[in-house]
Amino acid sequence: MMEDLSKFIKITVTTSYLEEQSDPETHHYVFAYSIEIQNTGTDTFRLLSRYWHIKDENEKVQEVTGDGVVGQNPVILPGKAFKYTSAAIINTETGTMRGNYIMESPSGVQFNAAIAPFLLSTPHTTH
Repeated sequence: MMEDLSKFIKITVTTSYLEEQSDPETHHYVFAYSIEIQNTGTDTFRLLSRYWHIKDENEKVQEVTGDGVVGQNPVILPGKAFKYTSAAIINTETGTMRGNYIMESPSGVQFNAAIAPFLLSTPHTTH
């Protein structure tokens, strides 16, 4: 049985509402999300691609796929982390995001590193 390499990838997410880029009157809400991808294993891993599932309060779903993140295919050495910030735009004050990265080991084994669901929410919005 193959070892589950995803257990060596720890993903931490923080989000913030970008009020200056948002326009509630036109239902345009912009959120920044900062991701830290930490390699807790003994192998070097390379991030090949990403998949995002973004859903707003109205159940409108956006799916985003692409090579790498922020124009890079970072190589993450053992015990190191890669951090980046990107943004998502939704039509409601709150929404959720989840997804995964396709990672690759030095031997060419590809695996899925899941990104647990997280909340996008304007300040003072509770449901």
